[in-house]
Amino acid sequence: MPTPEMSPPPSLRHGLFEDAQALFAGTLFVAMALMLFNQAGLLVGGTAGVAFLLHYVTGISFGKLFFVVNLPFYWFAWTRMGHEFTIKTFVCVGLLSLLTELFPHVMHVDYLNPLFASLLGGLLLGTGCLFLARHRSSLGGATVVSLYLQSRYGMRAGKVQMMIDGSVVLLALFVVPVERVAYSVLAVLVMSGFLWISHRPGRYVGH
Repeated sequence: MPTPEMSPPPSLRHGLFEDAQALFAGTLFVAMALMLFNQAGLLVGGTAGVAFLLHYVTGISFGKLFFVVNLPFYWFAWTRMGHEFTIKTFVCVGLLSLLTELFPHVMHVDYLNPLFASLLGGLLLGTGCLFLARHRSSLGGATVVSLYLQSRYGMRAGKVQMMIDGSVVLLALFVVPVERVAYSVLAVLVMSGFLWISHRPGRYVGH
């Protein structure tokens, strides 16, 4: 008896609208987290952390510094992660720079406990980065490196991100009070722990 022909599995590729809404939502979550950190005087890791440090030292706006600091990483992303990933990353970095410039004009927090800011900000960062990673994008810098190491060598992105971000935050001891650095380290642990648990190789099959 002939075996009935099996229909091919449905495509799991994300559509243009799916990509657009995920990239916008993810970038918006990260922008909200950075606004909380800025209000509470905290830091974050990666190129965002470097931009924050330069912002605290020079007074130049975070959005402009973040865009410039990420420029060297586009070549690495283009050669290692492909042009689609790089273009999406460039768009997200530009959007994040724009949102962080816009937020002070539309939102202001009168009082913000730094412990609450580190916990909520860490979760917002982790959620936003997860949205971007699952739609083949990032916010440049350390995230590009961590996603490449995960896709190429199977290293957990959250673990790599935690090591890089922790190193950047610890450098802030020369600029930021110890108490603020401690809260910043907590935020990094929350974000990286969230990614470590939620972004495992092979678990999410959409692309």
